[in-house]
Amino acid sequence: MPKVFFKTYGCQMNDRDTEQVARMFTEGGYTLTADEKDADAILVNTCSVRDQAEQKALGKMRLMGAHRDAKPHVVYGFMGCMAQSRGSELFGTIPHLDVVVGTQKYHKVFEYVDAILRRRLEARMDDPALAMNGENVCDVEEEVGSQNTIRDHLTKDRQVSAFVSIMQGCNMRCTFCIVPDTRGRERSRPIVGIVDEVRRLADKGVREVTLLGQIVNLYGRTEFLHVDGKSPFVQLLESIHEVPGIERIRFISPHPIGYRDDLIAAFGYLPKLCSHIHFPMQSGSDRILKLMRRPYKQEKFMEICDKMKAARPDLSITTDIIVGFPTETEEDFQASLDAVKRVQFANAFVFRYSKRRDTPAAEMEGQIEESVKEQRNQTLLKLVNQIAISQNDALVGTTQRILCEGNSRHNETRLSGRTSQNRIVIFDGDIESFSGRMLDLRIEKSSGFTLYGTPCEQVAVQQLVEAAEKF
Repeated sequence: MPKVFFKTYGCQMNDRDTEQVARMFTEGGYTLTADEKDADAILVNTCSVRDQAEQKALGKMRLMGAHRDAKPHVVYGFMGCMAQSRGSELFGTIPHLDVVVGTQKYHKVFEYVDAILRRRLEARMDDPALAMNGENVCDVEEEVGSQNTIRDHLTKDRQVSAFVSIMQGCNMRCTFCIVPDTRGRERSRPIVGIVDEVRRLADKGVREVTLLGQIVNLYGRTEFLHVDGKSPFVQLLESIHEVPGIERIRFISPHPIGYRDDLIAAFGYLPKLCSHIHFPMQSGSDRILKLMRRPYKQEKFMEICDKMKAARPDLSITTDIIVGFPTETEEDFQASLDAVKRVQFANAFVFRYSKRRDTPAAEMEGQIEESVKEQRNQTLLKLVNQIAISQNDALVGTTQRILCEGNSRHNETRLSGRTSQNRIVIFDGDIESFSGRMLDLRIEKSSGFTLYGTPCEQVAVQQLVEAAEKF
């Protein structure tokens, strides 16, 4: 039985795409391996949002080429955004590369890789030298309906949460972003298909779903109608809210232009919606926002945050911020610092601006020196971390409701869960009893970015024991 190894770079959408491809390989008779040396096929799902992600993917693929010395038949493939952007030129960059598949052809990856592998294994039986014969495959063409192919999952035992892709592509043209070129234009899946997928997940024990889209709250705006004043996205949220077994709903990442009153209102009558939004701000400066081609001003962003907090008082907001965008002055940067202080973001992903080819920002005058980007990056991160630590410290002594997700990633002897506000809580307990359950935990301490607690039911038992001992 052949084995396949996957390495994924980038965001949750890439993780979800990899899962879909992996499902097709397992259905085709392959087994997944975590050891690249054992693999007969090695696939890297790539990201192009930042240059660092591309360089990591290229470096990893170069290193893994050494496995062909021991196993000449191994098939190597790139898929995802970098594959879409660079196409066949990657064959010149990575001599041992066999397959390049773009973002609208994930459903073709298995077919291409399996055909090459079978051909090589059959040829090797006759003459080992023939194992390397065969043409490279590059498929980065658009395909109608490709958004509907990301719908299957590889669920694990006690899996509590899952990502659900509801759309592909982006119609926005932010000057720093390559995504419209790598993912194509917006294409949304029908509500009925998404809800069916969520039902299947719930039947397998999944209790929380995170809806994925490049601009998730613009779901269906070009394909589906508003009904009773509600956007297609709110209609989708309402439909998923009715799925038995699903207890929490999250979504990433929204855009300010899609944050209308119907979505804000939904947080008032859909209790399964988590009290957390990841809301990319990108900059606190109106001048920089205009250069970025972000169609809102800072006050509009603040207005939406205020409305969201009014609709859900316990809401936490996280964000994305770019520092060092072309021509960014100290005044512009200070505006971002001021915005972080005003909103009090629970966390933020801070990125140094990175040139992406074929984007307008890459050709702008006034490119910022890397040393200045780094200094601003560190300054902003320090502020963000101070706020996050302060917010977590304030929770010590309170009771927080979490969904237990299973073992902690960093300590298998302990359990982990997240609050509705997306804060991680570590605690002790029996995985058989707690996994997949909603629990109330008393927060005992904070390490700054992680909370530690005790299930309230255990606290109650301990209190009874202590009371009995007094008598």
